[in-house]
Amino acid sequence: MAKFALRLEARPTPSRLMSWLSPVLAVLLTVLCGALLFLALGHDPLAGLAVFFVEPLRDAHGWSELGIKVAPLLLIAVGLAICFRANIYNIGAEGQLTLGAICGGAAALYLDDGVGGAAIIGVSLLAGMAGGMVWAGLVAWLRDRYNASEILVSLMLVYIAQLLLSYLVYGALRDPEGFNFPQSKLLSDGLLLPMVISDTRLHIGIVFALLASLGGWLYLSRSISGFRLRVGGMAPAAARYAGFSSRKTLWSSLLICGALSGLAGACEVLGPMGQLTPTVSPGYGFAAIIVAFVGRLHPVGVIFSSFVMALFYIGGELAQSRLGLPSAITGVFQGILLFALLACDVLIQYKLRWRKHG
Repeated sequence: MAKFALRLEARPTPSRLMSWLSPVLAVLLTVLCGALLFLALGHDPLAGLAVFFVEPLRDAHGWSELGIKVAPLLLIAVGLAICFRANIYNIGAEGQLTLGAICGGAAALYLDDGVGGAAIIGVSLLAGMAGGMVWAGLVAWLRDRYNASEILVSLMLVYIAQLLLSYLVYGALRDPEGFNFPQSKLLSDGLLLPMVISDTRLHIGIVFALLASLGGWLYLSRSISGFRLRVGGMAPAAARYAGFSSRKTLWSSLLICGALSGLAGACEVLGPMGQLTPTVSPGYGFAAIIVAFVGRLHPVGVIFSSFVMALFYIGGELAQSRLGLPSAITGVFQGILLFALLACDVLIQYKLRWRKHG
């Protein structure tokens, strides 16, 4: 008896246009799946999608809150795009963000004189970048010296960073007048990041993020170092033949990503949080991995994808308060987007064919 099996068959010439449109299709599929999800949960799909994708854009306050979420996502995603372009799979940006928050926050707390100023803010931000670079440097050193998997090492360092943060806010950095709550004292107003738009919480971190995106694009497309990094990622054998240093690519890509992730963490502490707490991120470092791939590992493309991911965060918060949905709804949308992107990419490169056997 003949049997049929569904197989993937490589397309002779995958469409370049469809490859670039794949993230847009993935977003549209995510919206469609979201509508079905709201329907399954007993909510009006249109009302649910409106809460997710329309409500955050109704006024200047909503746009400013989106900008607060976009800033760390974009900073981290630019660094991850550079790493992934070099075939360095840094999965631990969340830990580098946490170390940046620890170092930037500790520096601000130590230097806080009640007045603050641009100099102290600048030192604190640099301390955050240094913290992120040190944490990413550990990954680079272990990969370089012992050929350890950067995926496993960077991921395990996330949990060490989070435990270190908890240790500090329960101990050395805990506010002595905070009634034993695990948090540092509030930073002085003069140490908080300047606001970009008055009467909102949108801070200058969004400017740093956009500059990082521009700088990442210039680095990859206009510098010799960026060219070597891209060649090493696309064709390692050709890069070795040309004499390009894989060690230099490893260290430079991880240190850049660590610096940007650390800056994101420091901006969170000196921005909307204003202090150190046991949790400084709702998972920006992990979400930025999706952001980087949806943005096609392009430092400018990730602006679009970080905006979409920020909508998921704000929409998820609104869905909790207005529709009574659990906080996991944000993660569900993130997962749907990732799987939709993978499905679109696979079907662009391959086509489904029924094969007869027997």
